[in-house]
Amino acid sequence: MLSRKQTPPDSPWKEKEEKLLYYTKNKEPNLLMTILSNPHLRFGAFVFVFLSAWLLLLLFWFPPKIAATPTTTPNVVDALLVPDQGTQEQPKSQLKVSKCDDPSVSVYVYPLPAKFNIGLLDRCESLNVYTDMCPHVANHGLGQPKPSMGLAASWFATHQFIAEMIIHARVENHPCRTHDPSRATLFYVPFYGGLYASSKFREANLTARDELALELVEHIQSQPTWHKRHGKDHFIALGRTAWDFMRTSDGPDFGANVLLNLLAVKNMSVLTVERQPWQGANQFGIPYPSYFHPSSLPELLTWQTKMRRAARPHLFSFIGGPRKGLEKAAIRNEFIRQCAESNRCFLMKCGNNGASKCHEPSEVLKVMSESQFCLQAPGDSYTRRSTFDSVLAGCIPVFFSPHTAYTQYKWYLPAEASEYSVYIDEKSEGSKRIEEELLKIPAEKAEMMREKVIEMIPSLTYAHPNASGLGFKDAVDVVLVSLANHLHFIHVYIGSQRYPQLLHGLDFIGKLYGVVLWELLLWVVGILI
Repeated sequence: MLSRKQTPPDSPWKEKEEKLLYYTKNKEPNLLMTILSNPHLRFGAFVFVFLSAWLLLLLFWFPPKIAATPTTTPNVVDALLVPDQGTQEQPKSQLKVSKCDDPSVSVYVYPLPAKFNIGLLDRCESLNVYTDMCPHVANHGLGQPKPSMGLAASWFATHQFIAEMIIHARVENHPCRTHDPSRATLFYVPFYGGLYASSKFREANLTARDELALELVEHIQSQPTWHKRHGKDHFIALGRTAWDFMRTSDGPDFGANVLLNLLAVKNMSVLTVERQPWQGANQFGIPYPSYFHPSSLPELLTWQTKMRRAARPHLFSFIGGPRKGLEKAAIRNEFIRQCAESNRCFLMKCGNNGASKCHEPSEVLKVMSESQFCLQAPGDSYTRRSTFDSVLAGCIPVFFSPHTAYTQYKWYLPAEASEYSVYIDEKSEGSKRIEEELLKIPAEKAEMMREKVIEMIPSLTYAHPNASGLGFKDAVDVVLVSLANHLHFIHVYIGSQRYPQLLHGLDFIGKLYGVVLWELLLWVVGILI
């Protein structure tokens, strides 16, 4: 499979360009003034407050009737931060993850028929309508080794939409995996839905496009383990954005299937690199995979130390290409213009030019590791793999939409966004003078932010699937603990029967009143989760 010659890929920025208009039309308006000036929306706001009060009454008026030993649930990200210990010191014993030390995490991996995962790799050359995926599915999805960047076993040219394969391999080798379903607290459904979806983007027959998703649901629902909680303790990981699995009858057809619209899947927890911000109550953001997949703590500490010591001559940088004909295109072009005209910004412009360095991991990380701030303008959708590349390079991300990170990755990012990032509203005057806004940040503040970013590297990194006894907790460790905590909340405070109604209610509020009110209610629930 790996001996095939890779054909030059089409521009990745072409991949979902037709979706941009749909996203633009469906993004949230400025609801504050709209609500104040519209009596119907004022009534809607009243209903929202009433529903919030009802939810809190439900949770606290009827406390759980169980006898359990009180346990603390610390912030997962803060608990996993790796201190600057120096590369020569031995890892501390409490950081070792050679065995499952969390009794709430016991994961059973469904032995699915091969057609749902590894069987798809037999036609790897056609798994993406834009590029040959054969080189990218090698090494459990890590892709081709990049020995020029460091240890050949740690650095890879990893595809941005391949997280589902990496998670599958990582969970199969995880110390908290159990082969006995009766002992499991979590049930993992290892479906390569993203790879299947990208192979069917141009399939005009909707029945054929949805076929494998429907077969998956039928298979899972036939399992005895499903009926215990009707999927509430099940989860699925998808390497593509939620938009690729939420086709609607009243919207444009850009190639999506209906996987996430199926009632059974709505009962499950869905891990995706980009959740639908206001209709994805059961969706949880996971990091895009970057290029670094360490197997030990010393490797990780060495890289963190290197990023702390890196000289950063550029105030800010932007890596990306232009768009055409849409509002986001205008925003993106404005950022490109500002960077090109500044002697404090490094611009790596991407596009159809085969000579572009944007697809070369070493060149991308070189630019970011030499920059203090990295601009993260929304692209084909709200999120970008570049966000996680910038964290890996110790570069402070600058966001222009809350949906690029803040509403996406609550299990991974610190609660206080200003500790590790800069936010400039894309419609504000500040977005027209980015350099001036960044120069306002004191050097001491920027240094503290950069240290926080570097501390975040372990929990946003996918470790090598073959590694054991890592000495740190990676992105998969974080999500398993977070899923277990989430499931505990559902079981104790809401109840298995009421959970689907709660999710339906949250999505209904999102459709009816918009993202601002929906996010506020979800925030209330999130405090408890």
